Amino acid sequence: MSLSVQFLSLLAMIGTGIVAGAFMDLIGTGIDKSSKRSILRKYSAVIEVIGWVLIGCASFYVLFIVRDGAWRMYDPFAQVSGILLYASIFHRPFRFFGRLINFLIIRPILFVILLVVRIIRVIIRLIVKLLRVISVPFVYLYNKVYSSLFQTTEK
Repeated sequence: MSLSVQFLSLLAMIGTGIVAGAFMDLIGTGIDKSSKRSILRKYSAVIEVIGWVLIGCASFYVLFIVRDGAWRMYDPFAQVSGILLYASIFHRPFRFFGRLINFLIIRPILFVILLVVRIIRVIIRLIVKLLRVISVPFVYLYNKVYSSLFQTTEK
């Protein structure tokens, strides 16, 4: 294995460490921002373990692509240095871009979805009320005819 391939695989492992730090920060922030009675808070340890397992699988996938799955002794150190690099340098830019994506993409999409749901709900309520108003004379006639035809006589 040439030196350039080893260097690129080292950079790939550092990159997976940075992504791992960002992913775990995302999970931690999501759990912290959830309400006290949320299911996320209840199963936070399980969610974090699943997050670490996903990070491990993704790291080995990167290893498989970069080096055909060959593991080197410096890979864990590269990943830990990537996590520390995220914590020291990339933490604030990632958080900024996360807030930016939330503000520019996620919130407008959620607004449109909720607006469509509310419009559909209002339309359904309007149709139900209209059907109730239209059916009132028929219900009145039905009750009159039913009571006159099937009236029980008491002795």
